[in-house]
Amino acid sequence: MANDESSRAEELKGLGWSAEDVRRYEELWEYRQRWGAINLEREDRLFLRKAESSLPKRLSGKAAARKSTQDKSYYRWLQLFLDAMVAGPETELAAGEIGAWRLVLEEELRALDYYEPVLGLPDTLKAKAFGPSREAWIQEAAAQGRTLHFDFAAVLEQHKAKQTSNWKPLRESAPDDTSYPVLEGAAAEAFRTKVRQAVLALTRRTFPSLAETDKPAPADDWQRERG
Repeated sequence: MANDESSRAEELKGLGWSAEDVRRYEELWEYRQRWGAINLEREDRLFLRKAESSLPKRLSGKAAARKSTQDKSYYRWLQLFLDAMVAGPETELAAGEIGAWRLVLEEELRALDYYEPVLGLPDTLKAKAFGPSREAWIQEAAAQGRTLHFDFAAVLEQHKAKQTSNWKPLRESAPDDTSYPVLEGAAAEAFRTKVRQAVLALTRRTFPSLAETDKPAPADDWQRERG
């Protein structure tokens, strides 16, 4: 199995490779890191070999730093929607109120920051399991507070207008649903506590790269590091 510490997608971009080829390289690299090249199709192995032969020799040791969790595509996908919420409907809320969607995504990112899964292709394929859980949590929140609207589709459209991306809608099962439930006070705190516990458990059992982790759950006051 390959033991490279990080992919070199950004370097391929700098060499003029197309966004589609760079995306393919990154996904295949992540897959190989987890499962080994023997499980790749011959065409995919040849593609990786071609990409890596075009790159300059890599420095060893500390110079070859591992790509951070926050730089992974899946993480940035969630962060894109969270940032749009903070800059959008969250600005309309009264003191003590918070959007249920914002809360859910904050807890998902918090769990990723703490457990640091590989977030390669095997992980991101399994991550689809979060979709139904998100929708169930949001439906629960909608019954407890008022509801605003947020254009989830527009966020992704605006992103793709600026750069090539294969990111999927956040709400694939309900692409036209713009509901944005808002909670306040004790209801918001109780909802966060419930979602936090569920997200941590779901994160550990969903991502293959965490299958053998023995890292305990984070303390409740553990905070995400914000860049």
